[in-house]
Amino acid sequence: MPDEACFEVQTRILEPLNHNSSTAPTVYWRVEGSLLDLTVVRPVAFFTWNAQTFSERFRRRGLIFLMALLRPLLYATNRKFATRVVHTVLRGVTRDRLDLLGEEYFQYKLQPHLKKEGVQQVRDLVNSGAEVVLVSQALDHLMRPLAQFLGVKYIVANRLEFRDGTATGRLLDPVIRPRGAFAPFRENMPDGRRAPKTLARHLDISLEELRAAVIPAERRTFVPIRPVVHFDGANQRAGFSVRRAFAGKRIMLIGVTGFIGKVWLASTLLDLPDVKRIYLLIRRQKSNPGERRFEKMIEDSPVFDPLFERYGDRLANFLREKVEVVEGDVTQPGLGLNFDTSRDLQKNLDLIINSSGLTDFNPDLRDALATNTDAALNILEFVRSADHAGLVHLSTCYVAGEQDGRVSEKLTPNYNPRGLADFDAEREWHSLHDLIRDADARAESEEVTAGLRMQARAKEHAAKDLQGAALENQIRKNRVRWLKTYLTEAGTRRAKELGWPNTYTLTKSLAESLIAKYGAGLPIAIVRPAIVETSVAKPFLGWNEGINTSASLSYLLGTYFRQLPSNESKRLDIIPVDAVCAGMTLIAAAVMERRHDPMYQLATSVTNPCDMGRSIELTSLAHRKHYRAQEGLESWLRLRFDAIPVSKERYNRMSAPAQKAIVKSIQRIMSPLPLKKAPLVKTERSLERVEKLIELFEPFILLNQHDFIAENVEKLSYALVPEEREQFAYDTRSLDWWEYWINIHIPALRRWTYPLIEGRPLEVRPPRTFQLAPSNGDAVKTGTNGATWRYS
Repeated sequence: MPDEACFEVQTRILEPLNHNSSTAPTVYWRVEGSLLDLTVVRPVAFFTWNAQTFSERFRRRGLIFLMALLRPLLYATNRKFATRVVHTVLRGVTRDRLDLLGEEYFQYKLQPHLKKEGVQQVRDLVNSGAEVVLVSQALDHLMRPLAQFLGVKYIVANRLEFRDGTATGRLLDPVIRPRGAFAPFRENMPDGRRAPKTLARHLDISLEELRAAVIPAERRTFVPIRPVVHFDGANQRAGFSVRRAFAGKRIMLIGVTGFIGKVWLASTLLDLPDVKRIYLLIRRQKSNPGERRFEKMIEDSPVFDPLFERYGDRLANFLREKVEVVEGDVTQPGLGLNFDTSRDLQKNLDLIINSSGLTDFNPDLRDALATNTDAALNILEFVRSADHAGLVHLSTCYVAGEQDGRVSEKLTPNYNPRGLADFDAEREWHSLHDLIRDADARAESEEVTAGLRMQARAKEHAAKDLQGAALENQIRKNRVRWLKTYLTEAGTRRAKELGWPNTYTLTKSLAESLIAKYGAGLPIAIVRPAIVETSVAKPFLGWNEGINTSASLSYLLGTYFRQLPSNESKRLDIIPVDAVCAGMTLIAAAVMERRHDPMYQLATSVTNPCDMGRSIELTSLAHRKHYRAQEGLESWLRLRFDAIPVSKERYNRMSAPAQKAIVKSIQRIMSPLPLKKAPLVKTERSLERVEKLIELFEPFILLNQHDFIAENVEKLSYALVPEEREQFAYDTRSLDWWEYWINIHIPALRRWTYPLIEGRPLEVRPPRTFQLAPSNGDAVKTGTNGATWRYS
């Protein structure tokens, strides 16, 4: 069954269109003649000339030219048949592309030529309360933006059949045929109103078919409703209340300076003001104490804009009441806390949320192990010593490593992707620490020192012979670099030997296994988010931060780089940050009420899949929308370079690796020439960076087809009391990926992330500071160990 049939089930809900209603009369309005002099072929030609690949564009252009030659004969024979034939050239074009190009064609081609008198009459009808229905021979992809421009809710237009989001080239019934040859002279007037019977006769359809052809003008997507069935008999108890669970509770958040941590804190303070206190464990950075780091975060981060809007100059008092900064370090035993603070927290805490972690894919093994694994064990020991605290620990879905198929929400001790029977996570953890100690000793060995000394003396910037303290200082710097490189490569190599793509997922998985082993019997929930990206609602629409997983790739696809090695059918599992935070809040409430599961995955690959082929096209369409609004030759060229998914073989043969080989050949040929600087050095370095980036992300875009089940959090969401579902429910099924990618995610990256990639400053924001003395002269103490703030 074509997916258009499923789409029609939910789009054909036209209760407001009551043709017998006297309060809201229905007016059918013919677009051609009254609003536009619109033809069938030109929009279709525009769609075909902007296909995704260059080969498609040339092939479809040839078909359009053929249609232009045959059109007079076809239309003379049968106008409906001719209309069907013209639209067959759109076979293989996606609905996503047609929707974007339809908006673009209307905005830049049609809107400037709208007839003012007709536009005014339509708007007068809409303002009078009439239910206007625009009728046109054009595709609905063109008529929707026109209807929205005019404030019209319904249209009758030609519609293509789609299968799996791709046009089959067949028009659905009824086909709206073009007007006759003399219609432009006979019906060229600003009043496009047509009596239903007359219009049906002109279109050669019945009155019932005309009324059945009316569809909503707004773009809609099909949202499946999936009932929750508990086959294991472990029903979630009804009456689950997030507000009740959080009321009067004391919670410690670790990792508030990270992307997820900031959003969760801001959302919790906005939505759950009855929480007793939120402790923030923040590490001191040299001379910058944890309190000042939090103050700076409040001052600078847009995440807290909604809090400032709600509380204004009362925010300091609110934060004093609700938030307390505790300086500590999770990589240290006892979390680096002094005895009194530690005992007080262990006695009073209800929950710890650990969202900390080092998210670099292949960092120095020392840093990754300390932050992602050792810290988790330190937190676990702290929870064990607490009177009644639970733990929500954030991991990642990609601990799954090298495996294909569905990944269940099951915590497996000593998990490793290769399924090695003798693998022991604790032994591996100790082994990695041994590797670090051996590397430290080797870095000090005479063999390595001799090599570092030779390297120091060979430096181009150095004098002929470095001696004494200068030489020793250079050797010390080289030793630090050598050790970092050695441990980075060692961590990556060991991860790949065991079936993980990088050091990050290895150390996160070890933490899970150790928590499973040593946390048995404790109230702990492990949370695995997928790729966390731009928000859709909280703290506001379109918030992102830093250079995260997809940012560098999406940036690359906005340049002249076209061929991304990827598996088109592989699902790219992206989830908005506010959906992750909503899931965390539900899980936190469940842990505090002791109704939780051991494992929760927060992902979209099963509930709302979006494959790599679609992700790449949506990214290109979002870039196209941006460049189409710009001026200049650069933007004109870039909007024509759509990225496409290709095989690894084609990428090596025609993209960055092949281009780098050509550049190197040119450099070899020109090396004998007496040039001050070798040519194309900058180009070669850029291509090398592209190669490294692609290699880094291959496990996520080309290999390992993961489908992450995310049912446990949905069970919690279904168990919510009715009055809390709208605010606290977890919902990823209703995400419209077209809207998200084109109008939310890529624009957010352009605003918050691409400037960092390009070395540009972010947009200038109005200054926002907390000063020591409030305006009334009274000190306002917060929970930050005596710091005082004033908002200005």
